[in-house]
Amino acid sequence: MHKSAAWPLALIYVGLIVYASLYPFSEWRDQGVLPWAFLAAPPPRYWTGFDLAINVAGYAPLGGLLALSALRSGRARHAVLVPVVAAALLALVMEALQIYLPARVSSREDLLLNSVGAFFGAFCTVILAKMGAIDRWSQIRGRWFVPQSRGGIVLLALWPVALLFPPAVPFGLGQVLERLEEALGAQLVDTPFLNWLPMRETELQPLVPGAEMVCVWLGLMIPCLLGFCIVRTRARRAVLVLMTVAAGVVASALSAALSWGPAHAWAWLGLPVQAGLLLAVVLSLVLALVPWRASAALLLLSLGIYLSVLNQAPESAYFSQTLQAWEQGRFIRFHGLAQWLGWLWPYAALVYVLSLIWQRDAKN
Repeated sequence: MHKSAAWPLALIYVGLIVYASLYPFSEWRDQGVLPWAFLAAPPPRYWTGFDLAINVAGYAPLGGLLALSALRSGRARHAVLVPVVAAALLALVMEALQIYLPARVSSREDLLLNSVGAFFGAFCTVILAKMGAIDRWSQIRGRWFVPQSRGGIVLLALWPVALLFPPAVPFGLGQVLERLEEALGAQLVDTPFLNWLPMRETELQPLVPGAEMVCVWLGLMIPCLLGFCIVRTRARRAVLVLMTVAAGVVASALSAALSWGPAHAWAWLGLPVQAGLLLAVVLSLVLALVPWRASAALLLLSLGIYLSVLNQAPESAYFSQTLQAWEQGRFIRFHGLAQWLGWLWPYAALVYVLSLIWQRDAKN
């Protein structure tokens, strides 16, 4: 039996909503106002189409995912009501907590629009189910994927989203060492534990073109190897390679367009990146022929090399400027999910593959 991926995706999306609603998680204060006072506040004086659209669109995927979870678990009667109520309660809690954040403004209208968005997402999902779209997907999933594939499908679906947060190296997910060191150092200032942190004798050096090519090659091949662990036939694995590369290129171009402008959407596609792309496609198509256990072993090896090389590179000055644009502009609404996915995706893939090997060995 195939377990639905809708529920874990819904939980991840709840995390995005919490992050986007409560960022920057600092300067909490009590204004002497009841958390639910916004429900009786006068309408806002200023309202834009962007505010309206983002409040509706932001909760529509959550409503759709919760409705899909209900349908796949046999609770079709609650496929609209329960998602709307759950989303409305979540939105109510977020608006109430925003009372304590100086940078956020609680709004009754936001709560209503969030609920409308959840209803729209749940309603569309139910309509698609009645049209047979969900049953069709179940048939396709049964032909393409092995039964224990839910975690892999979730990871493959989230990989292009992780690329939307601008990486220092194209397809360079999991570069956390430098930021982790800085965060730990800032927390341990004026404490005796600061001396426990390892000190670098030399600063991190930018990647040479050959190392950048290796990161691009492995960064593209790793999701392909992940797919080989859950896709049934060799022919479909080859199709998966082409789909994965296409999704990665499009997501990288979109990230560059959002960060530097549409005119620079392909500025990241230099010679080392092109060579890494070509190498990843050729080797992935060849490796589509190997058994899933060999794919899992190669994936673990690739992850080790990839993270080791990538975390030896510093963040560039241009990268830091790009992050400031994301963290201070409208992209902050999507910043949380994309940033955390970009940091954690390779490590989640590592844990998933190890668990997949353990599960299959236990059954054998």
